[in-house]
Formats: sequence, structure tokens, C-alpha cells
Amino acid sequence: MDKKLPVIYLTIDDNEEAGVESIALVDSPAIEREWMAFNKKKAYRFEVTNEEKRVVSGPLMVAGLPIYRRDEDEREYYVVFDSDTIRKIVYKYMKEGRTNSVNEMHETALEGVFMFESFIIDESKPTPKGFSELPEGSWFGSFRVENDDVWQQVKDGDFKGFSVEGLFSEDRELTIDRQIIEEISASLKG
Repeated sequence: MDKKLPVIYLTIDDNEEAGVESIALVDSPAIEREWMAFNKKKAYRFEVTNEEKRVVSGPLMVAGLPIYRRDEDEREYYVVFDSDTIRKIVYKYMKEGRTNSVNEMHETALEGVFMFESFIIDESKPTPKGFSELPEGSWFGSFRVENDDVWQQVKDGDFKGFSVEGLFSEDRELTIDRQIIEEISASLKG
């Protein structure tokens, strides 16, 4: 018999503390999507000159993707952000001017790393070429890395993607067979 796990839909409210506090550079993104680093060693379609740009781009949040979690009490569950919640999160993040709030592995604040581009995937802004197709309502971003040590870690592959950290509220909870969740996750990952 398949194990049933709760699926918790997260949202934000008007609470001042709710929302994204920071974006972390991580070695294992919870959304299981890696970024793309643009530099003179890799000739991606977006490359315009040979000068090293020090840009990393990738998905920040994937709409509808169940993200597996296990808390300190060993409780297993999935969390999901729908497209409406992601839009609210992005608006609040930008309004609060948090584009310089970047850290390493959810621990150490990083200087010299900032978001310069961000958009929500929709008909007018589809998934950029070179990335797996993202569902409508997903959040995509690009960061400039001016910090030499961090850039070296990016080039060395120490960081593979982004992880959004913040305070969120539970909107609703469902209980679904783990196998169904895995199938949904696989279909959203492309």
C-alpha cells in the first residue's frame, strides 16, 4: 500500500513578516532545477561578447511543483506554491527591495551578488531557451556575481541553483498517495 503524505499549499498574507527574505545559492535546489551560468567558457545562445558576464540564471519557484519536506519532528509532507501565490511573493519581494538579499546555503549573507532580472513565466515571457519548460506562473531570475570567491564557487560547480527562503502560511492541506505526487513532480520536471 502506498504511503499517503500531506500536501500543504503555501501562501503569504498581509503580515509584514510573510514573504521571501532571501534567495540562497545552494548545491541542491529543492525545486530540483539547476541554473545556467553564463561565462566565456560556455557559449550559450544568450552570450553576446567574450567578456565574462558573471551571470547565473534559473528558476526560483516552480508553480504547482510538490517539494518534499521532512521537519525536525520527522514529519514528512510536500509543499506547493500555486501561480497566484508566486505572483504575490514576487510582488512583495520586489516592493521590499530584497534583490541584494542573497546568501550561501541559507547561512552566510553574500556581498557582491544581486538579482538584476526577474519575471513570471507566462505567454508573453516563456521559459528561456536552454531550460526545461516551466509551468505558467513559475518565477525565473538572473543574478550578477561580482564577488570573486563566489564566482569561483559557481564555476567550480559548488552551487547548482537557487533556494527561496521566507515565511509562508498554510493555505490548505490535502492528503495524497506518494506515488501520485511523484508522478506530478516528474511531469512538471519535464
